[in-house]
Amino acid sequence: MINLTRRNVIAVGAASFASMALGGPADAQSRKILIIASNQDIPNFDPHIATGYSASMLLRNTYDSLVRVEGNPPKPVPHLAASWTVSPDGTEYVFKLDPAAKFSDGSPVTAEAVQYSFNRLLRLNKGNAWMIAGIVDEKSVQPVDAQTVRVKLVKPFVAFLQVLPWVWVVNPKEVEANKGSDDGQTYLRSNIAGSGAFRVRRAEPGNLYELERVANGWKQGGGNLTGAIWKITRETSSQRLMLQRGEAHIAVDLTSEDMDAIKGRPNVVSVIEPEYRTFSIKMNTEHGPLADVNLRKAISYAFNYQAMLDSGGYAKLMTGPLPDGIFGHDPSLEVYRTNMEKAKEYLSKSKYPNGGIKLTIAHVSGLEQQRRWSLVLLDNLKQLNIELDVKPMIWPDMVGLTRSPETTPDFFCVYQTANYGDPDNIAFAAYHSSRNGNWQNPVYSNPKVDDLIMRARAETDEEKRKALYKEFQQVVIDDAPDIFGVLENRKLALRSEVQNFRFTPVASNAIELFPLSLR
Repeated sequence: MINLTRRNVIAVGAASFASMALGGPADAQSRKILIIASNQDIPNFDPHIATGYSASMLLRNTYDSLVRVEGNPPKPVPHLAASWTVSPDGTEYVFKLDPAAKFSDGSPVTAEAVQYSFNRLLRLNKGNAWMIAGIVDEKSVQPVDAQTVRVKLVKPFVAFLQVLPWVWVVNPKEVEANKGSDDGQTYLRSNIAGSGAFRVRRAEPGNLYELERVANGWKQGGGNLTGAIWKITRETSSQRLMLQRGEAHIAVDLTSEDMDAIKGRPNVVSVIEPEYRTFSIKMNTEHGPLADVNLRKAISYAFNYQAMLDSGGYAKLMTGPLPDGIFGHDPSLEVYRTNMEKAKEYLSKSKYPNGGIKLTIAHVSGLEQQRRWSLVLLDNLKQLNIELDVKPMIWPDMVGLTRSPETTPDFFCVYQTANYGDPDNIAFAAYHSSRNGNWQNPVYSNPKVDDLIMRARAETDEEKRKALYKEFQQVVIDDAPDIFGVLENRKLALRSEVQNFRFTPVASNAIELFPLSLR
């Protein structure tokens, strides 16, 4: 097995890189291998546990769901389900499965497989289970016949179709054969039991993940890709150089400066599009000094938001916890902005009126903008006589720290991109206490916030739902669990030989391979 180092990757172009990965020039010429440069490793292959954009890339290409999304604005379209009907009250869905759908072992995708997958997701209560928590239970999903499945919701949920692209269907036969004592978690951590158009050919954590097209896959059409390589490239400048030199076809983590640098470059296409993508600095509200709400408010007022915006580019400041423009967002909210007088006022009310403490912030190693924003916070905290230890870390290690309040850093940098265009996506994932122990919401918990979120996700009356989200936003702002940062445009760059890429503003950096071609 070839261990591709940064030095020998830079020495070859994308075609040669693919040749090295696949075994030889003749093999490479007969294949179309897409090279994607990414900062983020893939810590887990289990479709009912793994989250984050790198895992989403792997899962959306190796597994299938009842529906998928496409377009801008994004709309649900058929996938495993060829069609569906919805009851007038919005609580019952009947899905007709595509009879051609089959798993990679050749067995058909059945209604029983759909039922098994929903129930496994609920049992584990990890990964994307939060999307259907309280909406579907173990009795909700019932086969009508082999190709028909009925889903009876426990309560109305207006975003149900929008979350289904993230509920992956597994092969029950394969999972049960490798179930072990943990419901197949050990097996699926590093194995695929799906029906997707691609499978994992090779995995080298910290280096690359290679996917190859499934021979005789069930889906018709698509592009000409025969494989793809997710190449771990920590520094965004290295991603940009790989793209410019033709050593990668797509770069997914570029900074604003990188995007400026590639303007006008031959054979490079920039994609800068608005997306429901928030960046916030989460605070440890359960353990350590930041459990003090007055200290959190002091820091929220001390932070230099303009400096953050100036160093970010292609972005605007957040107005509270929800992204601007999404349903229910209240643009009239009074949010924290730099005010050292108020910062010192709240500091005097805290347990640390004179500062004199040292805090820690974790950010993703190689993401230059996160590093810069951490340094902005460092400078601001000095004015409160507070030290800050800035720790760059690889993403899987950061995720690991969020499992308990005791290991979660005082500050935790996190991007969150909506997987569906509804406020529930951000509200539930980032602020509901059931998400504690996950990177989206390591520790924050407030019973009133939980109640507002659950009522809002089930409310079908638009005005009542909007009022619930308005109250939710105000309560969260009063708690100051985050430094509400910026809404960034998505920044992607592609080589011009990549064909059929269509931007969709949900998890757009989790590249969907099936429609793509290389000319």
